[in-house]
Amino acid sequence: MADKTRGRIPLLNGVLPIEPDKVSLDVIAGVTLAALAIPEVMGYTSIAGMPVVTGLYTILLPVFAFALLGSSRHLVVGADSATAAVMAAGLAGIATAGSSKYVALAGLMALMAAALLLIARLIGLGFLADFLSRTVLIGFLTGVGVQVAFGQVGGMLGIPEGAGVTIGHHEFTGSIAKLASTLKHVSAVSWATVAVAVGVLVVMIGLKRINRRIPGALIAVVGSILISWSADLDTHGVRTLGKLPGGLPSIGLPNVSWSDIPGLLGTAVSIFVLILAQSAATSRAYAAKYDDQFDENVDLVGLAAASAAAGLSGTFVVNGSPTKTQMVDGAGGRSQLAQLTTGVIVIIVLLFLTGPIQYMPTAVLASVVFLIGIELVDIPGLRKVLNRRRDEFVVATLVGLTVIVLGVEQGIVLAIVASMIDHLRRSYRPPTAVLQPRPDRPGWTSVPVTPDARSLPGLVIYSFAGPLYYANASLFAAQITAFADSEDPPHWICLDAVAVPDVDYSGGEVLRQLYASLTERGIRLVIASPMDLVRGMLQRYGLVEVIGHDAVYDGLHEVATAFAAAYPSADSPR
Repeated sequence: MADKTRGRIPLLNGVLPIEPDKVSLDVIAGVTLAALAIPEVMGYTSIAGMPVVTGLYTILLPVFAFALLGSSRHLVVGADSATAAVMAAGLAGIATAGSSKYVALAGLMALMAAALLLIARLIGLGFLADFLSRTVLIGFLTGVGVQVAFGQVGGMLGIPEGAGVTIGHHEFTGSIAKLASTLKHVSAVSWATVAVAVGVLVVMIGLKRINRRIPGALIAVVGSILISWSADLDTHGVRTLGKLPGGLPSIGLPNVSWSDIPGLLGTAVSIFVLILAQSAATSRAYAAKYDDQFDENVDLVGLAAASAAAGLSGTFVVNGSPTKTQMVDGAGGRSQLAQLTTGVIVIIVLLFLTGPIQYMPTAVLASVVFLIGIELVDIPGLRKVLNRRRDEFVVATLVGLTVIVLGVEQGIVLAIVASMIDHLRRSYRPPTAVLQPRPDRPGWTSVPVTPDARSLPGLVIYSFAGPLYYANASLFAAQITAFADSEDPPHWICLDAVAVPDVDYSGGEVLRQLYASLTERGIRLVIASPMDLVRGMLQRYGLVEVIGHDAVYDGLHEVATAFAAAYPSADSPR
């Protein structure tokens, strides 16, 4: 659960206290994470358009930075397919993928995301993570998965990825257009490359079916390196990674200018929103699972530090990863010690093992990323949404199709807008009902709002389940007025305010006008069960003095009792 303290930021909050009996489990989980995540993050570089070695950098300094300054004991930071795809879309057309300029701009974008996360922490914007609904994220990530998978087809076939297709005067660069452009070169397929790709897929899928903990990607990578080295696959038309720079990354600001910032700001904001939503959701889920304390605002500092570390170490933006977090959790890891272990292993790989990696066929990484993309396609999740909320399924599908057809940036914009509209739609027309006494036991039941609906003869208890504000005040006024305009107007109309968390100025003025209108008709307006916060608002607006202190009741039973005393002929609730 979230700990909303605002004191000084504790260091190593995800590590301390160390539980000696769990250290070995954390170390084993860290080794497992390294085995699974190293091939994965190297594969993400093909999505991001970055040099392969920079994938390793994403689980080096960023991991240490988050362990130092973050709050969650479970969240794993590193390269992520969604943020990598958004970044690549934002840099397309600005610089050539893999070039020094491209790498520098990727570092700048990571620093911009870090700055936005830090600003969000300073002004307490951690709550914004709740404004991307789970439904929209399912559609968005499914679209990203399809785009990622389509983008690897060329690498698995040994042919270049297409840039898109042009119809008339319009160029389309979505994943379907790029796949169509790629398949134009299908006659140039390298069958040796296809064999490598199929072999990798068979190993990874087969081992996963045997046991999900078996590092199938690592086994496929190591096996392909050995085969490539011994059989000299490069001479058979199978492209390999080639020489990789060894050693630790150099630290420093990317070689960019201030003029580069405006063109990247929109993409950086999109990445910031994704990091905020995905990381907070993951941290919250695992904190609830183990009843741990975490502070989403402190996590923002850790995430900002992780992205800053990425930008300063020559790699691209990192994110809180649900898949990597699940890898550690499944292996028994219960603190950031597991992630620190992974960081140490990455140091060893960079110092001593980049030589053998140069023999890895590029089709191997394409196959690894292809499966990652397929796993992001959440058909079961979409099916659940379809069965339970068809309107939300339509939104999720539209977001996914936008990502697939138009691109990731357009998809994230639609995802944000769709989430906001969905929120406004729900608050604009909150649930309303008329409450009536239960016939069989104490309590109240709800019936639909109609002008003639009554709680008791002469009494309407009207339930309004949402904030009363400018957008829905007209609905509130119309339904209250309809009771008064009915053929048999009630003597009292009671607002059950137990589920009203807020009343803005416009809502207060509507209440004032309704009170005056109802009083002219001889109808008394009373309020039941207001929260202390709402009661205070009504007092500040002067409404309690207007309608009378005796018209504000602590509960519905008190309202029914008072009404029965005023009108003894009315039936009273049991």
